[in-house]
Amino acid sequence: MFAAALICQVLLATAAFAIPTSKERLAQRVARRAAGAHLTQPKQPAPRPQGDVSALSNVTNPEFSSNWAGAVLVSGSNTYKSVTGTFTVPTPREPSGGSGTHSASAWVGIDGDTCGSAILQTGLDFNVNGNSVSYDAWYEWFPDFAHDFSGISFRAGDSVTVTVTATSLTAGTATIVNNRSGQRVSHTFSGQPSLCQENAEWIVEDFEEGGGLVPLANWGTVTFTGASAGTGSGTTTPAGATIIDLEQNGRQLTDVSASGSTVTVRYTGP
Repeated sequence: MFAAALICQVLLATAAFAIPTSKERLAQRVARRAAGAHLTQPKQPAPRPQGDVSALSNVTNPEFSSNWAGAVLVSGSNTYKSVTGTFTVPTPREPSGGSGTHSASAWVGIDGDTCGSAILQTGLDFNVNGNSVSYDAWYEWFPDFAHDFSGISFRAGDSVTVTVTATSLTAGTATIVNNRSGQRVSHTFSGQPSLCQENAEWIVEDFEEGGGLVPLANWGTVTFTGASAGTGSGTTTPAGATIIDLEQNGRQLTDVSASGSTVTVRYTGP
């Protein structure tokens, strides 16, 4: 009995030693960010997928991208001053036949479609590797790489509100709120590359890491509610926005729709 108890204690101690602490995991993510490993890119156009698109989409003529899925408002320069939306944190899964780490990222932003020189954005990565699921909140002013927030955590089912505000063409804020826990984080930018303020977007992205797109997770459905964009004369919703579906290797992987203040991004891949 004593020997069995001793072995159990040794195994527990070994396991505890092997599992990185939250501080260590944050340090690892910060190191990857600092190396430019995680980068959210402007929309990359993709050809219309093969087959019957109408069978997969609620929209007659969506645009297609190899890295973005979601809704984009497009207007003239100096139009959009803020973008916000709330979504429920999904439980990512590996796609059918997939193994290893798969990821995706849900975010809101200003610019990146018709204006690709700068993007102000903030959002949440969701990652899965086998039975292990993790979430990372971040902020970015492209072309700089993404930076992780600290002091906020998430679990599947949490309600999260993400907001960006441009206080000028070269300055602004990115804010994320976990509505379940009450945790709130914010970052203030200044002296950044100039925005055009032509685009407001609500996106789920296959982001870039190490010079290529990460293996894409199956996120189920991400629905942005309370979605709105602030302008110089008030606010507008994504109703009537340009719809973008994700296409890779000739296959449509999403079904996106927008109505009123809601944008729904559904994964339809393997």
